[in-house]
Amino acid sequence: GSDYIDVYQLHWPARYSPQSNWGQSLAYDIEADKSGYWRGFGGPTSFEELCMSMQGLIDEGKIRGWGMCNDNAYGLTGCTRTAKALGCTPPCSIQGDFSLIDRKSEENGVAEAASPYNENVGFMSYNALAGGMLTGKYMDKPAALDLGSRDDVMEAMKNPRGRMDEFGWSRTLYRYRTDAAQEAIRDYAAIAKEAGMSLTELSLRWCRQRSLITTTLVGHSNMGQLKESLDYFTKSKPLSEDVMWAIDRVHMRNRLPIFSSSRVGKDWDGEGEIGETIP
Repeated sequence: GSDYIDVYQLHWPARYSPQSNWGQSLAYDIEADKSGYWRGFGGPTSFEELCMSMQGLIDEGKIRGWGMCNDNAYGLTGCTRTAKALGCTPPCSIQGDFSLIDRKSEENGVAEAASPYNENVGFMSYNALAGGMLTGKYMDKPAALDLGSRDDVMEAMKNPRGRMDEFGWSRTLYRYRTDAAQEAIRDYAAIAKEAGMSLTELSLRWCRQRSLITTTLVGHSNMGQLKESLDYFTKSKPLSEDVMWAIDRVHMRNRLPIFSSSRVGKDWDGEGEIGETIP
């Protein structure tokens, strides 16, 4: 067993937050925020209550530090400033979805808030390989749920290549398989090929070079994948300026592709692919 946890990472904001959803929307919806789900039964957990609860765990010796997850610049700054005002330990980390096809945290204020010159909070990127899409293994044969017939879907699920071939995760992770996302993935794969490396290597080494990122979380289903990732992360030479600029040009042409959907239609009626509110 363990006597304490080094960093206790909270999973979701304890309030309504548009950027914590996993669908096709980043818009703040005041109607959702004032709904009974969030405002009933005493309202959302306050920053004060949250910070004092974490400090209580620290004082009891159960944790040494704490962090946040799936939050935005408002939540991060609200917690750090509240903690300091109360004399509590502020969060030391924030975990967020981040990859070649999801760079929102660099552009929505999180990077500025987390900077050593501001709140000085480390950023832990998860889904750096976009649920496996940035390995390239779904380029030739689509994810199970994207196949044409039920028989094809069921057959593919018998030998899943990863989460994209599983019913539950595949539906939740649709954001990585939008037409715009797959177009960007093909463009990044071409850059990787020209640079003489795999798409996986390009994706992980690019993450390592971003000034926002202090930790990249990776998941593996076998030792081969683990050894491959370790090899990429231990390469000291950074990606060249030419490669980084080629990546940025793709990004500028196809910004935030995971929040795009060519499948939107009148029948969506205000709800996105996984039921989230959309503008």
